[in-house]
Amino acid sequence: MSNQLTSEIKFTIGLDENKVPERLTWSAEDGGVAEQEAKAFMVSIWDSNQKETFRIDLWTKDMPVDEMKIFFHQTLTAMADTFQRATDDEKMADTMRDFCDYFAEKLELK
Repeated sequence: MSNQLTSEIKFTIGLDENKVPERLTWSAEDGGVAEQEAKAFMVSIWDSNQKETFRIDLWTKDMPVDEMKIFFHQTLTAMADTFQRATDDEKMADTMRDFCDYFAEKLELK
């Protein structure tokens, strides 16, 4: 690697005897985050060579279902915002937000 600046985000997964996540932590030194506990995370990685998205979706076995529903709603909403920033496609981003509203309504989150 050349003299480029780098930054690291680290995920640590504590597993039980059946390799089921019991504890999730993450660190991002540049962001001032050290061993921050989490109940779930989703990471998407774009492989440009294969034109495919790879995903890591993990949650602890004690993640409450009601919190998982909120987590999904907030993630979907954030994806709509990110989509708009990345593509400048406001019309589709608004369509995605409409779905997020529908999703929240059906799950009785609002």
